[in-house]
Amino acid sequence: MDRKKLILPALMAGTAAINQAEAGAAENDASATHESQATENKLQDRPNILWLTFEDTSFYEFGCYGNRDVHTPNTDSLAAHGVLFTNAWSNAPQSSPARSSLITGCYATTYGMDIHPVSTDTPGNILFPQLLREAGYYCTNNRKTHYNTTLNNKSCWDECDKAASYNSAQRQEGQPFFAVFNTATSHMGRVRTFHTDGRRDYTIEGIYPQLLDLPPHVPDLAEVRSDYAGHLEAVQDVDKWVGFFLEDLKKQGLDDDTIIFIFSDHGGCLPRGKGYLYETGLHIPLIVYFPEKWRHLAPGCPSRQNRTSDKDTMPGLEYTAPAGFIDLAPSVLSLAGIKPPAHMQGKALMGRYAEGDHRYHYAFATNHLHHFTPVRAVSDGQYKYLRSYMPYRQFALRNYYQWGMPSNKAWDRLVLGGHNTNPDWAQPFDVHPAEMLFDLEADPFELHDLSTDPEYQEVLEKFRKLESAHIRETVDLGFFLPTSRENVVLYDMVREEDYPLEELWNLAEMAGTATVKDIPALMKAASSSLDDFRFWAVAGLAKLATEGTLDHCPEILDTLIKDENPYIACEAAYTMVWCGKPGQGLDRLLNPDKESDRKIGYSALECLSLHPELTPVLTEYCLADLMEMAEILPRKANEDAGLMARGILVNLGQLDIDLLHGEEAYMQGLKLNHGRRKMMPLP
Repeated sequence: MDRKKLILPALMAGTAAINQAEAGAAENDASATHESQATENKLQDRPNILWLTFEDTSFYEFGCYGNRDVHTPNTDSLAAHGVLFTNAWSNAPQSSPARSSLITGCYATTYGMDIHPVSTDTPGNILFPQLLREAGYYCTNNRKTHYNTTLNNKSCWDECDKAASYNSAQRQEGQPFFAVFNTATSHMGRVRTFHTDGRRDYTIEGIYPQLLDLPPHVPDLAEVRSDYAGHLEAVQDVDKWVGFFLEDLKKQGLDDDTIIFIFSDHGGCLPRGKGYLYETGLHIPLIVYFPEKWRHLAPGCPSRQNRTSDKDTMPGLEYTAPAGFIDLAPSVLSLAGIKPPAHMQGKALMGRYAEGDHRYHYAFATNHLHHFTPVRAVSDGQYKYLRSYMPYRQFALRNYYQWGMPSNKAWDRLVLGGHNTNPDWAQPFDVHPAEMLFDLEADPFELHDLSTDPEYQEVLEKFRKLESAHIRETVDLGFFLPTSRENVVLYDMVREEDYPLEELWNLAEMAGTATVKDIPALMKAASSSLDDFRFWAVAGLAKLATEGTLDHCPEILDTLIKDENPYIACEAAYTMVWCGKPGQGLDRLLNPDKESDRKIGYSALECLSLHPELTPVLTEYCLADLMEMAEILPRKANEDAGLMARGILVNLGQLDIDLLHGEEAYMQGLKLNHGRRKMMPLP
């Protein structure tokens, strides 16, 4: 039997019991009819919930957040009469781990779903829309899932395809819905055109590239202004797209019964946004609109502030406390009258089971495409703490999809070409401290690190303890290598086998801040039978070697460079380059045991190639090999090793960055610059 036809009857437990009684009893028939009607009325007395999601957009890019360069009347109006979240995070700066947190109500690190974009074996029954279905909601998703689990990502939805809609004929009359629509109109692909030749005239849309207020974390270059203008055009298209749904809800008579969420999947397109744990990668626009009938379910915490005094409409409220993606699942359940399950780590911020405010934000990033570089963050809204566990790996290690943006290429040329005059713009290309601290009120774009300022040492220590405790409270699995997550439900394994997680976390924390006194502990861990222990031990030695602290090359590296685990072997090889054995180390990075491991070695080479003092060594040992590989290895897809080889050549000054993706990219970019992404999907 079609399960969809069972949704409403399954809720009518009392009716089912009565129907099993002997037929013909008029009293029982009347009772059954009464209870059936009561259940139907109860279902109809629940709000519809609509999620309108878009991509790659930071909070500061909408008019309701103060941007004067865009025209976004629909979202501005919803914000003026709804709830504007001024301190919302996606919890991860990339789409798949952010959505994994969104769909589970937990940090993706808890389930090992944090590597972008890799599907991991996870426990079942962790996708929250199933709870809504069991409570009688009709759940649709059009149509992005992108959750990092090998579970059937569509199984929790009644419909999940390009036709999925609350307007579906399968939804029963009066049945409440939870509907998700995701548009790619603002995705980075819109401005990932390799160059700016032939781009549209954005002034026709009321956007003037030369007059834009650029955020201070990016250099003022023509390509940056063009990309930003193109993305703001996309933001205006998102606003028009939202308008299509407002019109349809009114047309269908659903507007008075539908709570609307509008938000981006993470931060924006400009360089140092998407993929980074800075505010530009995490801080998202989030607006929730409540029609009059459901205003009593809106957030009621003390942090909200009235922004309008229009007596005929709901006053606009600002929700200033931390709110994150982990909170949206329990919030939706609470709005639907369902108590969020105890395992969810987020809070219901609204609805029947609202729990009040968070005091702190937490966020994570595990990799930047091929680069395994765990980073964590915590903030109270004023101060922001970043913790990097491999600080010798620069933030500007490339995601080659993102480096198809002209602005990223231009930024590279400015810094790597030696023409940069602003040290703020060079920060992503430099080795950074393991701990960074920013005052977001004074420095919202995180340009001035306070971690070494004596005045802020108590604040630094406070946030260090908060982050360390959070890792343990959420059982963070993000410190396991990608290879350790293959063919195993990591969540179950660490519990069933009593894995020494506390020791692993301690070792990762030591690695990022290692000093000479930690060498004995690192050497001991380097001989462990556990892969992840050996890796973090080598990471600690690599940190010391990069700083020039090691006075000799530890003998253990001669063994670890031959380790069967390519991550361990390549990190050992990286370390050897710094401490007197460059030939041996570079040979391992250039010549993997398996071709499938080549990109792991190239990641370390890219890290080395951003150190100008190593350019002569890398040129001597690597140039011929890299030039050959750049020609013969594939480079068409974002993850191909040929792109990584070419990127290292760019860093070494041997290839113009305009040729990073090959000459064929020019014609592809010209076509993209003439096009425009559609405002899809529609209701």
